[in-house]
Amino acid sequence: MTTERLLMRQVREILRLKYEQRLPHRAIARACGVGVGTVSEYCRRAHQAGLTWPLPEDWDDGQLEGRLFQRVGDVVGGPRPLPDMAWVHQELKRPGVTLLRLWLEYLERRPAGYRYSQFCRHYQRWARALAPTMRQVHRAGEKVFVDFSGKKPSIIDATTGEIIAVELFVGALGASVVVCGG
Repeated sequence: MTTERLLMRQVREILRLKYEQRLPHRAIARACGVGVGTVSEYCRRAHQAGLTWPLPEDWDDGQLEGRLFQRVGDVVGGPRPLPDMAWVHQELKRPGVTLLRLWLEYLERRPAGYRYSQFCRHYQRWARALAPTMRQVHRAGEKVFVDFSGKKPSIIDATTGEIIAVELFVGALGASVVVCGG
């Protein structure tokens, strides 16, 4: 679970109370309405970024956030090329295609692109927006849904050693549970 970042005005207040008023983290947490861990984390980030109080007057919220959340080796504010998510989505429908394989292809074309975890996160975020759900209500055992499994498996004839490609069907009984209050 990810936590949301504080507003930069709250961060400025945390830093002011820490460095100007020299209050302990518990007092700062009470004054700002945040957890002690949050205060500790922002103070740690400020120390790591080499921030001093008072902050430069010409700094806007974006500059402060950039300094606090800059990771080693990151170019803050430098966007990386996003993959074509519609293409990724279509390619995943083909048998044997995985996100890892598509990421490797993406990285060949764009070496400065996202690493695998961020590539997957961007795709999942994009796919969630599609919301391809269709609610169907079925009585248990009334219908069976059958489809091909995709790739053809093969069997080996024990007498001749011949490899024979076969079709594999998969079936599932449709059922819905409807709970009525009353």
